[in-house]
Amino acid sequence: MHVTVRLFAGLRERAGAGELTLELPAGARVADALRAVGELTEGIPVVMAVNREYAEETQTLQAGDELALIPPVSGGAERTDVIHARVSAEPLSLDLLLAFVRDPRAGAVVTFAGVTREVAALEYEAYAEMALPQMISILERAIARHGLCAAAVEHRTGTVELSEPSVLIAVSAPHRAEAFAGGREIIDELKRVAPIWKQEEGEWVRGTTPAPGPDA
Repeated sequence: MHVTVRLFAGLRERAGAGELTLELPAGARVADALRAVGELTEGIPVVMAVNREYAEETQTLQAGDELALIPPVSGGAERTDVIHARVSAEPLSLDLLLAFVRDPRAGAVVTFAGVTREVAALEYEAYAEMALPQMISILERAIARHGLCAAAVEHRTGTVELSEPSVLIAVSAPHRAEAFAGGREIIDELKRVAPIWKQEEGEWVRGTTPAPGPDA
């Protein structure tokens, strides 16, 4: 069966085209497609979206599906670290986030999940156009300060039900002390400066007033 693969950013430049066609056997899964393009993605952590929805590697593909290889947000061609940030109304997946922080230099990977507790649901609203640059800046500072290999953060908007994650963070580092410190800094700074708001039982939870400047 034929499936179309969409390519972006560095992957598009590496392939010399914005899309390619894969011939896969019936019953193939996302993992099979990833293996088929393994030479193209070598050295770049990616996740796959199927028909514009993030997909697990076990998902079965159908003829005519559109696949997209999603590379991480990068700070530039000279950067060796990996940065990924996203604000989404879709449920968050820790497995997908971990793909962004895999690194052969890393001896430690630390994750954090902030989940809804004690109430049936929380409501989140974000000024995404501003939150994303703030999130990327937070990751960049944590990487520089703690020597992280990679860092990623995703935040949910909309209704987040009991025990579901509203925010996920993953970092990798050569050693555990740096990984723990980096992860802690990211969540603390995210809550301090990112324009994301939480409503609990009809009331907007009062937080801190962000101060201008990265180190304020």
